[in-house]
Amino acid sequence: MRIMTVVALSAALAWPVSARAETAGTITVTGSATINVVPDMATVSLGVTSTGDTAGAAMTANNDAVSAVIARLIAAKVADRDMQTSSLSVNPNWVTNAAGTGQEVKGYIASNQLTVQIKSLEATGTILDAVITDGANTLNGLSFGLQDQRPVEDEARREAVADALARAKLYAEAAGEKLGPIVSISEGGGYVPPVPMMTKMAGDSSVPVAAGEVGVSAAVTIVWQLVP
Repeated sequence: MRIMTVVALSAALAWPVSARAETAGTITVTGSATINVVPDMATVSLGVTSTGDTAGAAMTANNDAVSAVIARLIAAKVADRDMQTSSLSVNPNWVTNAAGTGQEVKGYIASNQLTVQIKSLEATGTILDAVITDGANTLNGLSFGLQDQRPVEDEARREAVADALARAKLYAEAAGEKLGPIVSISEGGGYVPPVPMMTKMAGDSSVPVAAGEVGVSAAVTIVWQLVP
């Protein structure tokens, strides 16, 4: 009987501890951070649009102009791997006829678009000016980025975790609790829109370009167990 009583008493004492662990509260906090840095590369979408009486004539004129643009890019030390044809087309040029009753073909339009990465950022304006002079008559966009964004991403991640920890401590103290072990961590984040900032490019006659800053952001959601 004494042995059974001890066993029963031990079980009774252990039950509240186990139940308390199972019902321990948690706190979920999301921390975020953004690191703004000056970009070190530009991506340009440019091209050449040409016309001709026939499809062949339009394409020949286009090929000559694109070859001159590519030669200029190579002379500016843009590597082959940093140039890629993004679209190529030749289409009839439809215009309204003289009577205004319909449409007819008046020559052909050929187009060749290139996506170019410029990794010498200070030369961006000069390169744009040169390729436009050599025949590039289409500019579809200009964006800035980082050649190696991993170090900046890691810095943003560390700051996001620190932000989440500071928030969690504040909430726990306000609730009269303390942070226990971490239950889970999940992340999200990415680029944020560039912050405008004028940057002087080399060459007085170059195309004016505002490089701005590139923001790399990180967000992390952490779940902590709460202890009294």
